[in-house]
Amino acid sequence: MSIKSLIINPGSTSTKIGVFEDENLLFEETLRHSTEEISRYATIVDQKDFRKKIITDLLESKNFDVKSLNVVVGRGGMLKPIPGGTYAVTDDLLHDLVIGKQGQHASNLGGILAREIGDELGIPSFIVDPVVVDELMPIARYSGVPELPRTSVFHALNQKAVAKRYAKEIGKPYEELRLIVVHMGGGVSVGAHEYGKVVDVCNALDGDGAFSPERAGGVPSGALIRMCFSGKYTEKEVYSKIVGKGGFNAYLGTNDMREVTRRANAGDAAAIEAKQAFLLQVAKDIGSMACVLNGKVDQIILTGGIAYGADVCAALQERAGFIAPFTVYPGEDELLALAQGAIRVLNGEEAAMQY
Repeated sequence: MSIKSLIINPGSTSTKIGVFEDENLLFEETLRHSTEEISRYATIVDQKDFRKKIITDLLESKNFDVKSLNVVVGRGGMLKPIPGGTYAVTDDLLHDLVIGKQGQHASNLGGILAREIGDELGIPSFIVDPVVVDELMPIARYSGVPELPRTSVFHALNQKAVAKRYAKEIGKPYEELRLIVVHMGGGVSVGAHEYGKVVDVCNALDGDGAFSPERAGGVPSGALIRMCFSGKYTEKEVYSKIVGKGGFNAYLGTNDMREVTRRANAGDAAAIEAKQAFLLQVAKDIGSMACVLNGKVDQIILTGGIAYGADVCAALQERAGFIAPFTVYPGEDELLALAQGAIRVLNGEEAAMQY
């Protein structure tokens, strides 16, 4: 029997939804929300009914029979650190999404909406591999400052999805492979996948690994401390240099890798050097994760929007190809990844995780 799923992926100013039959997309839509619409609500959770109505209105406009659905899947939010997998939206999980266990973020609404719509239809609701997936081995948490442990915040949904896709394509269980997965988008995360767990990974959000189009990555800590106490900047201004205005935004005034490449190809010296620096830093992260895996790497996987750049992939293979062969899955299909997580559970390939 086929499985029909409704997928909900809320962003800060949009709600992206898709309807799948098994892994086949029936339709998808990105519903945009103006600043004026969003500003009416004091908190993220207050937006629930507004977002739910536009989803149900869209389904109605498509003449889609919601009673034909078998499952509703939402993007996972800022929960407590948890292992990867597909999680049933239990009362405890729902509670932590509502309160924002690790912060208020639009993605929290994914599980909240999935649970409410699922309950109304009498079908299960899930989330899949939220950004807080944490499978770090204990020694990977050491930073050198006990009060500042290294944390796992990364593109877990896409990293896990492409790792499992690769495993399926070669006919081996994900749990038997050692992979390095490199996600390159607005942020960059490089993860060491060892036998089904991401045992070490760069914190893609605020201060680890390579710089990216919008983020500074790891920066010299002493200089950062002096900047913080210089009196020239507020806390918010310093943080924006790390997240949002860092990386290519800071060097070249753009967060579009296509624009960086266009400038570099036109002979812009600053763009050429910044792009080479980016490639060097990503390659160094790949090398460090190879050490995590004791040099025993089955495959290196490149993914994310920047992986559409054939020149980027070729340059990384030139620097790191001695470690392992490369596979490239450009872009990130989050809706499909969410649908696949539910399908694996409903087909009995995986057990649903309990929060």
